Amino acid sequence: MISRRSVALALTLAVLSGPAWPASGNAVKMFDTDNDGTLDLAEVKKAATALFAKLDPDHDGTLDARELRGRLTAKELAAADPDHDGTLTLDEYLAVVEQRFNAANPDKDGTLDAKELNSRAGRALLRLLR
Repeated sequence: MISRRSVALALTLAVLSGPAWPASGNAVKMFDTDNDGTLDLAEVKKAATALFAKLDPDHDGTLDARELRGRLTAKELAAADPDHDGTLTLDEYLAVVEQRFNAANPDKDGTLDAKELNSRAGRALLRLLR
């Protein structure tokens, strides 16, 4: 019999050993479509929209906890799910992306540079884009 603890440990190891995410500077280069050295909300939402489509293999227009693959904790998913159906629509996902973008933008200039993306809030945003 496999214990819940063993399953939790295996899942944690799988998440932690997944593909490495590029450094914040590389993230800027990946998503910076206007090549200004920063990410604005439109660029971030464009990247998030493309990722949402990739994460939705059943094409039902929603992401459940399994499809989100650890990008949000259960508590964060519940908070981002206003209709409490256990899934996020694209609009709900983009609302979380925007909240995290704003949290990572303390100077409120509407753009994120590598330093802001390397902050705790910036890394939380990048988890939604990886």
